[in-house]
Order: sequence, then structure tokens, then C-alpha cells
Amino acid sequence: METFDVLVIGGGPAGYVAAIRASQLGLKTACVDAFTRDGKPSLGGTCLNVGCIPSKAMLDSSEKFEMITHEATEHGIQVQGATVDLSKTLARKKGVVDKLTSGIAYLFKKNKVTSYYGLGQLLRQDGDAWIVSVSQEGAADTEVKAKNVIVATGSNPRELPLAPFGGNVVENSGALAFEQVPGKLGVIGAGVIGLELGSVWRRLGAQVTILEAMPSFLAAADDAVAKEALKQFQKQGLNFHFGVNISRVEQTSAGVSVTYAENGQETTAQFDKLIISIGRVPNTGGLGAQNVGLALDERGFVKVDPHYRTNLSGVYAIGDVIGGAMLAHKAEEEGVALAEMIAGQAGHVNYDVIPWVIYTSPEIAWAGLTEKAAKERGLNVRTGQFPFSANGRALGHGDPRGFVKVIADAQTDKILGVHMIGPNVSELIGETVAVMEFGGSSEDLGRTIHAHPTLSEVVKEAALAVEKHAIHM
Repeated sequence: METFDVLVIGGGPAGYVAAIRASQLGLKTACVDAFTRDGKPSLGGTCLNVGCIPSKAMLDSSEKFEMITHEATEHGIQVQGATVDLSKTLARKKGVVDKLTSGIAYLFKKNKVTSYYGLGQLLRQDGDAWIVSVSQEGAADTEVKAKNVIVATGSNPRELPLAPFGGNVVENSGALAFEQVPGKLGVIGAGVIGLELGSVWRRLGAQVTILEAMPSFLAAADDAVAKEALKQFQKQGLNFHFGVNISRVEQTSAGVSVTYAENGQETTAQFDKLIISIGRVPNTGGLGAQNVGLALDERGFVKVDPHYRTNLSGVYAIGDVIGGAMLAHKAEEEGVALAEMIAGQAGHVNYDVIPWVIYTSPEIAWAGLTEKAAKERGLNVRTGQFPFSANGRALGHGDPRGFVKVIADAQTDKILGVHMIGPNVSELIGETVAVMEFGGSSEDLGRTIHAHPTLSEVVKEAALAVEKHAIHM
């Protein structure tokens, strides 16, 4: 039986990053992963295989089609009869995913991480180590021993009891693999996944209706950003219904019928396809948690302390399976931090400045507190806001939608939060996170030289606007 210093169960962003970092730190490391795509083992978990990466590939393809069919004429470019060959779009998406997932296998070899394919299950303790079985269908189980075990098994899409997955009712992976554009597409859930996937198929020609149980839109975002986002999405043709109560979902020969109540009125809508995007649940199936006494909370997440230690000596957990922000970059940072802790270093994750991004058009990004949340904490704040419509690069690019908003403490000027909606804000948010990591002020950000003409100047001007010193407004 081979013995390792660290054995990671799960090869998604939390797991593969933890494995690589542990090996870099001189620990003999292995990773067990059971994810398959197209019938073959595929590292990278949900994010690389059926989540973050393929969705961004599809978003980019659909944005290009939208540009050609609706925006090119503004630039003097005439295109007649543009169509989408969906098979090629899907093949391109697959190529992107193949390259990145095979890249992880290469990184494992480069960093001397032993890779096992199969389902990892905690069996028993053996002295100061754990025995983990690796099982796969049609083969005998393999047992390996490790002094430290990291559970990084991720999460699965939450199923709506009224509408189990199957047929024309799909989750994120199914919604990325439609072989033809649905005429009418229903989406249950107006969160990140629902908005992104709804945007993809709306651009490619589907009529998209989004049903949301909550009465408000994007409650986690700043109110000003949520209001602007809803206006832009409705202008694009996304049809939203809030505060709905779904009572019945039936698959029919014509597709899927959804019966719901809104403002006391019951409606039945017919869709060709229905996407369920109502959140994710921890994936602990097959882990052997009950057999070894691994503590889970009431929602099924693995319980950990601030150092990612579970109730079992030598067993840790990170990523989606412990809850919190279900974001790949949060999971990756936890993987690095934990590997460093196991190696005796001081790993750390600053959860107060984790960036959030929604890759719609316009993009949405934020980090830190919203204005409302800051005031609820009793903080006295000042805000500065600057629109992309006053930015030369945004105008030249042809996308002046949205703004950047900076929230700072009125006494210390420390940046408490930054919220953006507009072109390429997924890239702009990184600068503000760096400043916030160092406890920077709005003046620090506003006095930093930004190249001209760039979209990043909107960030600078928004920071200057906190002190009412914006130059170009």
C-alpha cells in the first residue's frame, strides 16, 4: 500500500490546486478524482468540465454573434445572412475544455502529484494515518494511506423536487449542450448561472423567460448595480418574473409546462427546454462520512474550523463542500492556504475581499460590502460613482453602459467595497481587490496613475468621486 503525506479527494479547483501546492512544498501528494466527461476521466471538476470554462466559451461565441448581427453596422460593417452553426460552437467549447483539463494532468506530472481515477472513500484510521479506498466500476478497489486527507469533493446542482433533472429539464451541464437553439427557454432561478445561460441562448435566438422565487433581483449586489442590471437585461429581451411560486412542472410532448403563481394570478407557461439554476448542494455521496463519523452540518456541508480541520484528526475539507461562497477562485485560495498550513506555514484567505463576477453583457463585478450592508453595520460611509458613458475607451469600444461605484469609510477613507457594471469589469475588479487587500483608501486608488485611454480610468474617477474630486464629470 502506497503512503502519502497528503491525499486529496476531488480534482476540482480546490483539490487540484491543493495537491499541486502541497507537492511544491515537498509533501508526497496524490489526488483521487472520479469526474468523467464523454465517458473518460477528466480532471478539473465542475468548473473546468461543465461550469465556469465551457459557459464562458459559449458566452463569448454568443456575444460575437450578437456583435455581428446587431452591433456591427454601427461600426460601418455590413454583414448579410449571418447564422450560427451550433455544432461548431459546441466543438469549440469542447476544445477549450479539453485543453485545460489535459493541462491539469500535465501539471500533476510536472509537480510529481500521483493521480488516481475513481471514487475516494474514507475507510479507517491506521495509527496516525488514514486508509482511503479508490474504487471504479469494473475494477478492484485500490487502498492508499495518507497522513493528511483533504476532502475537496465540490458540489452538485440543486434539484427542484417538482422538476427532477432529465429529458427537457436540465441543469448547467445540460444547458451547455443543447444541440439546437430552443424556441422558448424557461429558466428557474435568476442567479449567476441562470443569467449567464439565459444570456447565451437569448443571443442565439431563444425567447427566454426567467422565473425567480425571491421578490428582488440580485440581492447580493449593490442596489444601484442590481437596478441597472435589470434595466439592461430587460432591454435585451430577457423576460423576468419575480416572487413566483411554482406549483407544477410537467414534461409533455411539446416540451415542459410550468404552472406558477405571480401576484395572486396563476399562469401556465410552455417551454421547449427548462433550466433549473436554484443553487448547489455539497457533494459528499460515496465519501464514507457516516461510516467514519465525519461531521456534517444540517445542510450536509462538512464542518470545519478556521484552519479547515474537520472533527477527524488528519482530515481537512475545502471548497464548495464546506459552504460559503461557491466560487472557483475561493476554492483555489483555500487549497493553497491549507497546503501551506499542513506544511507548517501560515496560510490565509481574506474572505472579506473575495471578488464576485457575473459574465453577462454588461458584466457585473463586486468585492467587499455593499452600501446597504455597510450602513447596516453602523458604518458612516461616503460613495463615489462614475459612468462608462464619460470614458473615451468605452465610447470608442461602443459599450458605454454602466458605472463603477466605490464605497469608503467616511472617517478613515478605507475602501469598504467596490461595485461595477459595464464592459470588462471582470478584469477591472482585480485592481480594487489588490488595494483592499492592503487596506487602501479611495485616495490611494484615485491618485494611482492609470493609462489613457483605458476602461480602468473609470475606477480611478469613481475613487476620486468619493471626495468629489472626479475630473471628467
